[in-house]
Amino acid sequence: MAGLELLSEQGYRLDGRRAGELRQVRARMGVFAQADGSAYLEQGNTKALAVVYGPHEMRGARGRALHDQALVNCQYSMATFSTGERKRRPRGDRQSGEMSLHLRQTFEAAILTRLFPRSQIDIYVQILQADGGNYCASVNAATLAVIDAGIPMRDYVCASSAGFIEDVPLADLNYVEEVAGGPQLALALLPKSDQIALLEMNARLHEDHLERIIDAASKACRDIYAVLDQVVREHLQEVTLLLGK
Repeated sequence: MAGLELLSEQGYRLDGRRAGELRQVRARMGVFAQADGSAYLEQGNTKALAVVYGPHEMRGARGRALHDQALVNCQYSMATFSTGERKRRPRGDRQSGEMSLHLRQTFEAAILTRLFPRSQIDIYVQILQADGGNYCASVNAATLAVIDAGIPMRDYVCASSAGFIEDVPLADLNYVEEVAGGPQLALALLPKSDQIALLEMNARLHEDHLERIIDAASKACRDIYAVLDQVVREHLQEVTLLLGK
């Protein structure tokens, strides 16, 4: 798909957004009573469910335990009905393994793991509907689930994608924009400290454009932070009211 089709002369994208505008983000916390923490998040038409267990004692091979910090275990999967293409093994493919690794690296940078030596924290994320930005939606949902579990973090960790179309950086790509090709990156940011938890590029990009596309993703991460922080505050008010009763 040509870049001209993705961005109009007036600067609007196919879904009506401006270049740096987010898709609508909606989220709920505490959706599973059986888990230590859970959250459901919609970012545009991409829908993610995150569940957290822990910190708890190591399960299975105790030799994996870290004497000075918690082990962060992340598992990413896509529901078989999340895309038009039916997958028989949504947890067993290479992409799921890579995404699980990215999630683990992201949350190892955010969670205060040294407060829980010789323990384990499990983060499970499933994409219920995929329409672009799967990793980013997974990070944002998992952040809310970790907060819901009461696990201390250095900061929120917020993620957004960004692409580059006709010399214009686009934030929070949907599926059509992702498959159109061109350089894209995924950024996970700790917004208060401005530290990068994970940065991944899928193609070469001239260094003259790199700062602009990172700036677009960073601004989108800060916009997502404002939404997630509001969700946390509203959830806290709800829990406080319930306890008061």
